[in-house]
Amino acid sequence: MSKGFRQSQSTLHTWSGLLLGWLLFAIFVAGTSAYWREALNRWSRPELARIESTDRVVRGAVDFLSRKAPDAQSWFITVPTTQSAGADLFWVPAAKPGEERRGRRSRRDNSAFVGSDGQVGTARETRGGEFFYRFHFDLHYMPVIWARWIVSIAAMFMLVAILTGIVTHKKIFRDFFTLRRGKGQRSWLDGHNATAVLALPFHLMITYTGLVTLIAMLMPWAIVANYSDGAKLYATVFPQAPVAERADRPAPLTDLIPVLHDAERRVGGTIGHITVFNPGDAAARITLTRAGKSMLSARTPSIAYDGVTGRMLWQAPPPGGAVETQGVMVGLHAGRFGDYPMRWLYFLCGIAGSLMVASGLVLWTVKRRERLPDPARPHFGFRVVERLNVGFVAGFPIAMTVYLWANSAAAVRAGAARRSGDQCDVRRLGGGVPLCARAASGAGMGRAAGAAGGVAAAAAALQSRGPADGTVRNGRAGRLGACGSRPDPARARCRVRLRRMARPSFPPEGAAPSRPHGPAGGELGAGRMTVVAFLSALGALALLALASDRHRDRWHGIDPRWRRSAGWALVAFTFVAGFAAWGPVYGAIGATGLLMFGAGVSFLTLNLTRR
Repeated sequence: MSKGFRQSQSTLHTWSGLLLGWLLFAIFVAGTSAYWREALNRWSRPELARIESTDRVVRGAVDFLSRKAPDAQSWFITVPTTQSAGADLFWVPAAKPGEERRGRRSRRDNSAFVGSDGQVGTARETRGGEFFYRFHFDLHYMPVIWARWIVSIAAMFMLVAILTGIVTHKKIFRDFFTLRRGKGQRSWLDGHNATAVLALPFHLMITYTGLVTLIAMLMPWAIVANYSDGAKLYATVFPQAPVAERADRPAPLTDLIPVLHDAERRVGGTIGHITVFNPGDAAARITLTRAGKSMLSARTPSIAYDGVTGRMLWQAPPPGGAVETQGVMVGLHAGRFGDYPMRWLYFLCGIAGSLMVASGLVLWTVKRRERLPDPARPHFGFRVVERLNVGFVAGFPIAMTVYLWANSAAAVRAGAARRSGDQCDVRRLGGGVPLCARAASGAGMGRAAGAAGGVAAAAAALQSRGPADGTVRNGRAGRLGACGSRPDPARARCRVRLRRMARPSFPPEGAAPSRPHGPAGGELGAGRMTVVAFLSALGALALLALASDRHRDRWHGIDPRWRRSAGWALVAFTFVAGFAAWGPVYGAIGATGLLMFGAGVSFLTLNLTRR
């Protein structure tokens, strides 16, 4: 019975990983690159100077908006960091009395960019790292609602493949550190298992939390059953300060810098963006939202001030358990709460996930080629899979490289509306190179048909035309009706809140993170315990590796059973040190990350030095 169950799980693992494996590879690679989204955005605009003073940029943004849109309905300002290219501005013009509302206004008509000197900058029109971030859940060229359903289904397949892989692998811990080089199919299987198991906690977390980001789209029944009025739901999930109606009495806007610093003190972290309602009016209100980088949960709190006096009027209430849980899961997926070590850990685990998917796709063809009646002349379906492997596994990274090359090769052109779209078109061209080369290297209609199938599959994910400026198109018919009877300012805010539930709730990029500390107390104590946790993780996984069947012969001084016991003891101590350094929540995350890093170091060191 157990043998039959394991065999059925093996079949399910194979086909759940293969059917959407090429799309999963593209999602993994693009999502991994998105962990350096801000760095790529900054790199893609080298003509912009480094930001030295956030206050100077914010003050320059307010001065520009005061001249450009003094009577606007609202202003929106992103607060930059030293890693950012600058501050993005957006304003909503006030509707004039008796004026009919026209079609959707272009975002370029009411947006601007402020550089490090506090002046409106002229920078190249490029999407930078934003493209990879959006691509990994929007697929860029197809309608957004379709793309998110496709990505969600692919994530479900991924979760099934991971769980069935755990069941199928009988010796998952015994073969944890095994890599037999030069053994053909056995080597591919060892590589696939290693990349899967070494970062298994990350793979499970990133797949499950990816589904949670779109939970309202995938499972809306709980919302429908508990909330008959959509406004009550959004007031619970996204609490907003009440905005007063415009008083039509001119009044100067208070200085935003003292308000910004006071808000940071009250919310306990840096501010990510500022919204000013009714600027220049006696009823002006300022809402500041904490940066996603300064906390684990993506549900960042807001605080509101009187726009004339600078007096605090409202602060977001503490979120409920369900909202906080969902916010923490989204924050874990986005990985913005950590500093550079955590970002590197996410990046390396993402690379391991990409290699896991790629090696699984290649393993499928390697394993089945040996069973073919004539391996030199495989059947049509086999050739299709083989060419799709080449097209995606080799083509997608090449296309990403071509995209970045196009960014650096193109000259700066102010107002080049098609530039970002041209870069993505160049990226499409780069993605087709391996497929064309693979088709040209073979002979016969079968090879050409396999290559054509690969091109068609790649086109489904990459080549449907869409807006070049990166605006999001959303299937929201019927969801905005509840906002139609409200006044213009309230209707605009309602529409913004309604749109949020149809897209991943990633927090906006904010300022540099504030580093949480645990009971160790202070920067010095936390730093020491971090070093202790790091050394403990390296020692724990080294001992466990030396206790495995593959490497137990490499150290004759200690019995393998004692190595295993000492290794597990150090694993427990790593968590204790992590809790002492960063507290219970961040400590669990940090300790798990350090153990995965230690596993990777031990795996590479022992296998690469083995003769």
